[in-house]
Amino acid sequence: MSRVRVVGLGPGDRDLLTERTARLIREASIVRFRTRRHPAAQAFSPVESYDDFYERAASFDDLYRDIVNDLVALARENGEVLYVVPGSPIVAERTVELLGDVEELEVVCEPAVSVIDVACARLRRDPMSVELRVVDALASSEPLRGPGPLLVLQAYSPEVLAMVASRLAPTARVTVLHHLGLSDEVVTELDARDLATFDADHLTSLWVEGPRSAGVAMDDLVDFTRVLRRECPWDVEQTHESLTRHLLEESYEALDALEGLVARGVGDVAAVAHVEEELGDLLFQIVFHAELADEEGLFSLATIADAVRDKLTGRHPHVFGDVVVANAEDVASNWEEIKRVEKSRESALEGVVWQSPALSLYHELVRIAARLGVVAQDARDEWGEALADLVERARQAGVDLEGVARRRALALAELIRERETGVAREGRGSVDVDQRSDRERD
Repeated sequence: MSRVRVVGLGPGDRDLLTERTARLIREASIVRFRTRRHPAAQAFSPVESYDDFYERAASFDDLYRDIVNDLVALARENGEVLYVVPGSPIVAERTVELLGDVEELEVVCEPAVSVIDVACARLRRDPMSVELRVVDALASSEPLRGPGPLLVLQAYSPEVLAMVASRLAPTARVTVLHHLGLSDEVVTELDARDLATFDADHLTSLWVEGPRSAGVAMDDLVDFTRVLRRECPWDVEQTHESLTRHLLEESYEALDALEGLVARGVGDVAAVAHVEEELGDLLFQIVFHAELADEEGLFSLATIADAVRDKLTGRHPHVFGDVVVANAEDVASNWEEIKRVEKSRESALEGVVWQSPALSLYHELVRIAARLGVVAQDARDEWGEALADLVERARQAGVDLEGVARRRALALAELIRERETGVAREGRGSVDVDQRSDRERD
């Protein structure tokens, strides 16, 4: 059986090259370097390499296939060929993987120091204890996620670094590992958004310290909830029914915070922090109900997430299917029809939340009536007619009257507090809640 013996030059430092690898290279009759662009390769007299293959290959897939085909031919003709790769033969070597798929070919991988060893030694991190994950910079365009720190290989150019940056949060801290163990070694930290400014080459790797993904955070929150359910007397006693009022309260508090953010702007740090806090409180209510249901064998946070994603996929055929829409109105119309078919509804009133605040309920019914061409016949009283006219005008203008009323109420409350403390707004001649129109605000 023909054989390809694969040896590694280590991650760059000549001192990390094993004596066995050096002897095999010197004694082998047929030797091929994948590339001579490696510091340790310079220690050997010129031998053939596949550097010229890089110049003519249309893609990396073509390059690797051509290298493997040449190695297989050499092995069958000569019995054995020594194949020399950068780093370790068993780390990020696609050609070695492909060689292993060739029938009637024995592939022997000699041990070598890898970039994983050098990176972990340089940063003094135990790959097992930190649950290190090794990823290919070119393998995917999906966001980079935890758990554990990531060692990103194949980060050989600023263009590749830009691709990696697009898979991380802009402010994520990334440690650049460049020419480790060499005289020009660079180990530096950059924000992901600045990665592309680094002059990377084939001896550059990246260390990302445990990207905090939403999935990891949610898993931690579920685990935290389970601890509370076991150890906190109050949490142990809670049921779906007992938590209902808390869910409602947290919903209103989140709404208040969001309205405060709209009023003050995203530059208001306190308003932003308030929204984050209140949305967290609301999220915890959902997680708690999911945990209760999981204990009862009904559903879980995972099934909730999967179900809503599947539902929204079906509700967006213009994104995930072949439906063409012209505008947001088309999307809303399709949405209503899909809901009607999904739920086998015979009446447009099915699904209306009758416990909604009266103004919101009336607004929803006016919207349904307009879609069906129903003309409202209100009681013949001036207040009812005025309200009907106002709701219809708001519907056509896309204004949320409930939100308008809440903002006005909150602004009026602020004026009352100012009056009570003797603080008057400069230049205010009357109680002018907000000089901007509600249309502008919505």
